[in-house]
Amino acid sequence: MAMIEFKGSHFEREVILWGVRWYVAYPISYRNLEEMMEERCVEVDHSTLNRWVIKYAPQMAQAFVRRKRPVCVSWRMDETYIKVKGKWKYLYRAVDKEGQTIDFLLTAHRDKKAASRFLTKAIRYQGVPEKITIDKSVANTAAIEGYNPEGIPEIELRQIKCLNNIVEQDHRAVKRIIRPMLGFKSFRSAKNTLAGIEIMHMIRKGQLQDGGDLTPAQQFYALAA
Repeated sequence: MAMIEFKGSHFEREVILWGVRWYVAYPISYRNLEEMMEERCVEVDHSTLNRWVIKYAPQMAQAFVRRKRPVCVSWRMDETYIKVKGKWKYLYRAVDKEGQTIDFLLTAHRDKKAASRFLTKAIRYQGVPEKITIDKSVANTAAIEGYNPEGIPEIELRQIKCLNNIVEQDHRAVKRIIRPMLGFKSFRSAKNTLAGIEIMHMIRKGQLQDGGDLTPAQQFYALAA
């Protein structure tokens, strides 16, 4: 397993990881984080903190995927709204029946193509589920039906809104962190930052395979090793 590379940075590895974790773990702005770092005797500009998150959050996410616990074969799939450059984009997410995060994907559109991309990505990393529960989304319905070859129902599709409450409630934990950010300046920034937020959320739910007795913070830092 490749170690995340911190060479060439003006700041120590530990300091960078502080900044990245605090931003993706708590509902704060970059200026709030700048003040927090200063309290630890670290003078770093909010723009530098932004670059750290954009650079290292997706690398931490890749490390997490390799060490993620298996999920159940009954999924709940839905999407929520994220503002990027003043316009709404779509965060596709899925959890299993126990509330464990399966996968996520930020897309520019809410249609069959986007839903199919998300479904294919989730299956690539988590395997084919036995059933997927959705609301009345036409795009998600088409994506799941399109995945089943020649009309053979390999994946059972259920459209039961009350059973999808678990994923709708799970959206709130992610959006609570995003709220103080007041929208993202670019799609790349949103995508990379969301990767960090999602893996911190999964760590808190106990989804790191070798987390053991480590605290969520220690588990996050261990991903860089």
